[in-house]
Amino acid sequence: MEFDENFNVNRLLWPNSNPLVSLIIPTKNGKALVKACIESILDKTTYHNFEILLIDNGSDEQESIEYFAYLNTLDRVTVLEYPAPFNYSAINNFGVKHARGSIIGFINNDIEVITPQWLTYMVGHAQRESVGCVGAKLLYSDTRIQHAGVVLGYGGGAGHAHKNFPRSHAGYLDRITATNNFSAVTAACLLVKRSHFDAVNGLNEKNLAVAFNDVDFCLKVNGLGVSNVYCAEAELFHHESVSRGLDVSPEKAARFNRELTYLQTAWKAQIKNDPAYSPNLTLKRENFSIKNPTELE
Repeated sequence: MEFDENFNVNRLLWPNSNPLVSLIIPTKNGKALVKACIESILDKTTYHNFEILLIDNGSDEQESIEYFAYLNTLDRVTVLEYPAPFNYSAINNFGVKHARGSIIGFINNDIEVITPQWLTYMVGHAQRESVGCVGAKLLYSDTRIQHAGVVLGYGGGAGHAHKNFPRSHAGYLDRITATNNFSAVTAACLLVKRSHFDAVNGLNEKNLAVAFNDVDFCLKVNGLGVSNVYCAEAELFHHESVSRGLDVSPEKAARFNRELTYLQTAWKAQIKNDPAYSPNLTLKRENFSIKNPTELE
């Protein structure tokens, strides 16, 4: 255990048995992003017992194709082809089928390692009997907070806690800087036991192809009687939306609304009363402020 004098919190590094971790990274093209992602994992990560499965979802840019062929020659990297239409849940489920590790890691291709011990801390939590999904502290490229846990009810569905807070901010009741439980965490960087993944039949590729599949997955894992954890010690960049862009077309908007409706229907009770978020706090903004009188029931 270490004491962080900057934030007055203890940093607890849970012991682990050095399990093999399978890091699954979906991509289509995006050579620069993938290069930054994988090289940062290989060069900076102090935990060494991992494999990387890069799932190529129909790349057609020659420079990306050539780079992925090079990656496939590396000892700890395997490139797998997934030529079907984009479906985040299906791609990751496909990756898990080819994974050898007892711990599964979902990693977006626009993630970049900051903290060398990120995986050591996350594996320590993921191996605990009482823990299900483990998420990380993710930062935008300009170092603002992108993810520090997921709160149910934001936007009528779910959203990221402390979004846009400064990197150095302690957060509401130290919840940015101190590891704590949330109902869900983002799969942009998420670890989970293979046994838990199998127990809930993986990600929902039928109803949640793009949005909210990680929230749904976390809530299913939570239903196994374990807690989902935001690991404050695992700090990484998430250059969000660089690779796929935003859902602005009518087709994508319609798909998003369908998936939001599914989440709202499947997890109505949890969204109405997130046990990891005070009912006295607003759901209108991701800043943990007190509800306005008009928001009170």
